[in-house]
Amino acid sequence: MKIPTVPGASPPGSRPTPGPDPARFSRAQWHLRANAPMLFWLIALAVVVAAHRFLPVATWLMVHLLLLGAIGNAIMVWSSHFAQALLRGPDHGRVYLTWRLVGLNAGVIATVVGMVTNLWVLVLIGSILVGAAFALHGISFAVRASKALPSRFGATVNYYIAASWLLPVGAALGALLAAGYGGEIRQRLLVAHAVINVLGFVGLTVLGTLATLLPTMLRTRVAEGAESAVRHGWLPLLGGVAVAGAGSGLGWMWLVAAGLVIYIGGIIHSALPVIRAILGKPPTDFAPLSAGASLLWLTGSVAVLAVMAGRGPSWETLYEQVQSVVPALAAGFASQVLLGALSYLLPVVLGGGPAVFKVRAAVFNSAAGARLVLLNLGLGVALLPVPSWVKVTTSTLVLVALVWFLILVLKGLRAGKASTVAPQEVAGSEQPGKRLMMSAVAGVTGVVLAVALGIVADPAAAGVGASATTEGESGAGSAQQGPAATGDTTHVQMSMEDMRFTPDTVHVPVGDRLVIDVVNQDDRVHDLLTANGAASGRVAPGAHRKVDAGVITADTEGWCSLAGHRQMGMVFTIIADGAQDSAAADSEPLKRMDSKDHGGHGGSAEDASGTAGNPAAGFDPMRAPGQGFVARDARLPAASRAPTHHYTLTAQDTERDVGADYAQTLWTYNGTAPGPTLRGTVGDKFRITLRNEGTTGHSIDFHAGALAPDRPMRTIEPGEELTYTFTATRAGAWLYHCSTMPMSLHIANGMFGAVIIDPPDLAPVDHEFIMVQNELYLGKPGGTAEQTKIDAETPDAVVFNGYASQYAFDPLHVKVGERARFWVVAAGPNRGSAFHVIGGQFDTTYREGRYLLDGSDPHAGSQTLDIGVAQGGFAELEFTEAGNYPFVSHSMVDAERGARGIIKVTR
Repeated sequence: MKIPTVPGASPPGSRPTPGPDPARFSRAQWHLRANAPMLFWLIALAVVVAAHRFLPVATWLMVHLLLLGAIGNAIMVWSSHFAQALLRGPDHGRVYLTWRLVGLNAGVIATVVGMVTNLWVLVLIGSILVGAAFALHGISFAVRASKALPSRFGATVNYYIAASWLLPVGAALGALLAAGYGGEIRQRLLVAHAVINVLGFVGLTVLGTLATLLPTMLRTRVAEGAESAVRHGWLPLLGGVAVAGAGSGLGWMWLVAAGLVIYIGGIIHSALPVIRAILGKPPTDFAPLSAGASLLWLTGSVAVLAVMAGRGPSWETLYEQVQSVVPALAAGFASQVLLGALSYLLPVVLGGGPAVFKVRAAVFNSAAGARLVLLNLGLGVALLPVPSWVKVTTSTLVLVALVWFLILVLKGLRAGKASTVAPQEVAGSEQPGKRLMMSAVAGVTGVVLAVALGIVADPAAAGVGASATTEGESGAGSAQQGPAATGDTTHVQMSMEDMRFTPDTVHVPVGDRLVIDVVNQDDRVHDLLTANGAASGRVAPGAHRKVDAGVITADTEGWCSLAGHRQMGMVFTIIADGAQDSAAADSEPLKRMDSKDHGGHGGSAEDASGTAGNPAAGFDPMRAPGQGFVARDARLPAASRAPTHHYTLTAQDTERDVGADYAQTLWTYNGTAPGPTLRGTVGDKFRITLRNEGTTGHSIDFHAGALAPDRPMRTIEPGEELTYTFTATRAGAWLYHCSTMPMSLHIANGMFGAVIIDPPDLAPVDHEFIMVQNELYLGKPGGTAEQTKIDAETPDAVVFNGYASQYAFDPLHVKVGERARFWVVAAGPNRGSAFHVIGGQFDTTYREGRYLLDGSDPHAGSQTLDIGVAQGGFAELEFTEAGNYPFVSHSMVDAERGARGIIKVTR
């Protein structure tokens, strides 16, 4: 039996052809070493995917370790391999290729380290190295092509030249993106960066190669028309990339759409011979199936982007769409074509004889159906608007497929020893189609189990509840007693949007069963709950549920049970038309329940006065904490000199003490309330990645930036993230907070922090402290804030830095003669601050962007720094005598509620 090989490759097991190349390695040894960096980046990718929640710029890392690290190395090695085979000239280039690989990987390492450490100069150096390596790569192809004799598929090299010369442009755009540009400039840069690098650099290389490689994988002849497709196909592909890139540069979204349509035409033109080859001999092995599937992901992704660009709502929308399509392009297209190509090529180039080749080919083809299903179906489900835990479990299957391939690489290398080749391994399977189908069924089972596991992890988010129904199922049943059921069913259409149900009143003939078809037309999650227990579970944006509210025998109420939504007016009434007076009387207790909170948090069934019904009646803001108590560090570090600041803020539910022996489940940024204090100077750029690992939707609003709030301040649901970029153009002590409604509840429950932007003339001092004041509206121990107390403006405590009276029990320390600056921000949500140091006088005060006192007049002083809600500033003083100086908010009821501390001054 003849073993098929790639064009120009030596038969498996043959000796390397001697030539003028002075390299001392055989072909197998050369490919092992040349492909080692690619395998390293794949392993690094697997590690990052597994640990991404704990890493900075994790999304960027996952994309670029694959596309820049693994794919970049593979393209450099294998494009050179195929060019040598197609041009049929002598190979003088191993040494030069090695140096280009060294430059490429040095550039990738510099870029990765620069992004992780927020050192833009490293990113710039890395981009230059990567761009230079591929620019030289393209030059080498051009030189070799100019000296080569004509060959049937020699035009494939044109794809490689164009791709290699596109990457330096894409790398330069990437460096500009890392520099921290914001607004529309950033959005257009990202679109151009993705088009040039993914569609241009990767897409051109792949489409040019598969024209000849995929028929070789299928062990069939190249289809008719392939020569013409190869000769001309690169022109519309390159033209489409150029037009789309120009559209991004000029700000013409219609031109981007036109370029993407041209590119799709190029895909079709290049892929037609490949499609004919597949139809002529349907694939049953992993390699051609994986490569073929990658083309579907590429075409579908580009089509989605073309539609979005054609609609042209805004660059922000296209920017978001590009980000959402990146997983499909990276995992569905790029990784899949890489795994498919390597599964065929590695057994060929590693040699070892026909028997070893067969064993290696069988190893790389093992469990083909399962791996294909896990990657493609798993990725497809993960990209759907499914609950966050389902996304986690199904996207994990994509990681499993990648790790599985890496394991097969190790197993395939071991098969190179003749002693490991067993006769039964060489024999293979006589029914590859049946084997593929059985393996695929196993893969489908795995995906189904992963989806089920995700639903079990968070059934509410999946709409699984006792009363959430699909067509024909029952929900609340006949839980209500009263008039006999009529046997009829009333169907009602209801929508959820802007914290309202529409309609908010539903009329049902008494005795009818009510089925509500509710659709969420909002941009955040809601749910529907009725007083008789019918529930929709969480309904994602754009999703709908059928809720069986049972037989309606009396008037009843319904609401959204998510924290604070009911208090914002998200309620509705079900009126039982024709109900008797007795039935109405029976329903009165249900009506009175409207003052209760059935959502589990965010409301209160108790008296907001803080007396007998107060769930936090045992809380004492003046109580001393236990021995060994350590207060939150109030010292404020100096601003970094970096012009761009990268932060990741993670919204998460965290149980923390807010006073002595009293804990609350707070909604926090990075596990603390207040969140981390950010600091910079005027002109600095801030790039914030917000991740939501909480249990409800959250957002962020930076008062230190001035920009349209629609996109960066939008609410993101659990499992989602966004990037918020702003430039600090004005100095001051600025608030940041969650702006998700009800905003008062989100701020009161811990979602706030401070951004300090130093004035240009800020003088050095001996000590700087940050005090963020907020109110606590406490729920039961371990619970969340009480919306009824917030509405009544009856806080249980007013505190500095999240804990009542903490600096009274762990004082701040200053020495006599030292100068201290106190930055103060009033986070609210309802009360400002009158910051005062008992026994001290301020000689410098700064509030809301200007000095009230600048310290130049020795006879001028200030007793309080008074700031309103969401305002900030600082006050400075020197201590001339040793002693204990209390500091308070001089709204004395607030000081007695915990807004107090001590400055211990020693000699």
